[in-house]
Amino acid sequence: MRLVLASQSPARLALLRAAGIEPSIVVSGVDEDAVAASLTDPAPDELVMALAAAKGNAVLAEVAGIDTDAVIVACDSMLHIGGEMVGKPGTPEVARRRWAAMAGNSGELLTGHAIIRVENGHRTKEAQGTQRTTVHFGRPSDEELDAYIATGEPLQVAGAFTLDALGGWFVEGIEGDPSSVIGLSLPLVRRLLAEVGVSVVDLWAPSAP
Repeated sequence: MRLVLASQSPARLALLRAAGIEPSIVVSGVDEDAVAASLTDPAPDELVMALAAAKGNAVLAEVAGIDTDAVIVACDSMLHIGGEMVGKPGTPEVARRRWAAMAGNSGELLTGHAIIRVENGHRTKEAQGTQRTTVHFGRPSDEELDAYIATGEPLQVAGAFTLDALGGWFVEGIEGDPSSVIGLSLPLVRRLLAEVGVSVVDLWAPSAP
């Protein structure tokens, strides 16, 4: 059985590899803004799950044609802070504004997950879920923030920060699942895989400890 990760995120790939799984990567190409715009006043959980489901469904069209036995894992993360859901800032200016609101405050990082089981080239089962983790942000100095934004790292990650890379210097602590903040909740994915009849241990690479 092949695990297909519907994401181009290096952090999600590294997380799965460290957890004993060597996934195949199929990028969905979903227009996240268009999916979000199609929803009417969604709750935070509904938004990230809808985005994850859209990515999974887009990848299914490609995987079903070539795989008779696979499981697709799709995710989407956003930060809920100040009553607003924010994703990737995209530009230094937006990242700076986000950090002005985040510094010294706390937010909830939500990661939606969509799991699709493919058997004999067809979707047979699916499961979805959202993981919430509270993140407490530090107060980077102006010089530190300038240097961080200049690296480009915060521009393409949800909430303009990472936990497992340079952004970790500016996170004071978390309450909840650290892997979800990185982009994929290992405990939630294990439970969702079980719902579609897949044991995570059967996906471990032969060389896994």
